[in-house]
Amino acid sequence: MPPNLTGYYRFVSQENMDNYLRALDINVVLRKLVCLLKPDKEIIHTGDHMVIRTITSLRDYVMDFHLGVQFEEDLGPVDGRKCQTTVSWEGDQLVCEQLGEKRNRGWRHWLEGDQLHLRMTAEDEVCVQVFQKVK
Repeated sequence: MPPNLTGYYRFVSQENMDNYLRALDINVVLRKLVCLLKPDKEIIHTGDHMVIRTITSLRDYVMDFHLGVQFEEDLGPVDGRKCQTTVSWEGDQLVCEQLGEKRNRGWRHWLEGDQLHLRMTAEDEVCVQVFQKVK
């Protein structure tokens, strides 16, 4: 049975965000700004329904979805694109596939103790973020 990811998580660290954003064709000014942000995550996980909020001082981003059901995701606040997105479990990892203009786009969430890990991919770039559960 997959873990329940419900909780509030504070930013701990990230690696390779600038190159990941470059792969998404984000301009240099916005890349520098995003690399300075320390986002928090709030996840509400109820059965096959999930809401994942990424909370920053600049803007929040909310994903509201049902596991295994493809939906159109508006990534306008991120890079101006729309994707056909499906989120499902692969073992203990929550896996998101975002089909659209960019190859190999998506992410994975998993827990290691009280830490939430996020691995984001676009093209050949990988960015990893770590968050600490606080409640």
